[in-house]
Amino acid sequence: MPAPGKRTAEGDIVAEQHEKLQFRDYDKQLNRLGIELVKLQEWVKQKKLKVVVVFEGRDAAGKGGAIKTIEQFLNPRICKVVALGVPTEKEKSQWYFQRYVSELPTAGEMILFDRSWYNRAGVEKVMGYCSKEEYKEFLRACPEFEAMLIRSGIILVKYWFSVSNKEQERRFQERIENPIKRWKISPMDLESRAKWVEYSHAKDTMFAVTDTKISPWYVVEADDKRRARLNCIHHLLSLIPYKDLTPKAFKLPKRKSDESYIRPPKQERNMVPQKF
Repeated sequence: MPAPGKRTAEGDIVAEQHEKLQFRDYDKQLNRLGIELVKLQEWVKQKKLKVVVVFEGRDAAGKGGAIKTIEQFLNPRICKVVALGVPTEKEKSQWYFQRYVSELPTAGEMILFDRSWYNRAGVEKVMGYCSKEEYKEFLRACPEFEAMLIRSGIILVKYWFSVSNKEQERRFQERIENPIKRWKISPMDLESRAKWVEYSHAKDTMFAVTDTKISPWYVVEADDKRRARLNCIHHLLSLIPYKDLTPKAFKLPKRKSDESYIRPPKQERNMVPQKF
């Protein structure tokens, strides 16, 4: 293991446990990993792989930020984010996994689940949105469901973003004070905050049942958002073997000129005012 603050052979920064990752180092590492994500994307597309990545964790743990960091480098036609809302009355009457099945990838796609079927093991259990029988059935069926997905050829990766009580409190306060982020806090988030212990017990039970050999959970230490994002991306890249299929550089063809074409004057268009 390299000494704290040193770089590994791959160029990764290994910092001291409490050292905050500076933006300059973060940006450099992120750009490097972003290039690798593009290579992975092309491999998924060419080999027609089906990839599902599940992001779970407590409120304000950084799941959404990690997902946005990944998707910014990728083609939205290949890498799609799924963040389902509250189920409709029709969906509530369906097989529990049904609405998630309809979001699974076709060949050549990556699906990033911003929360997933594990809602039943967390918020639904703690907040009383499902019955005890429904909860027990989920714990029984979930490992079988995931094994079925994997047997069908889907690459399933599950991440749990772990945030401390103190850091979650700080992030909530930041959101309350910042009008731009205040929308991120819902009444349910505040109620969930009061049920920290209940959520902890629910998470432990979920891990005990669904952290299986063929479908393990990977825990991301998320008190440092920048470090968490880099570690998550680096780990994801390590799980799916890929080769560089990046097209070789090429020259743009010369544009043909046509003097007969006259561009209409801007005054005839509804131009956006240049305020900046």
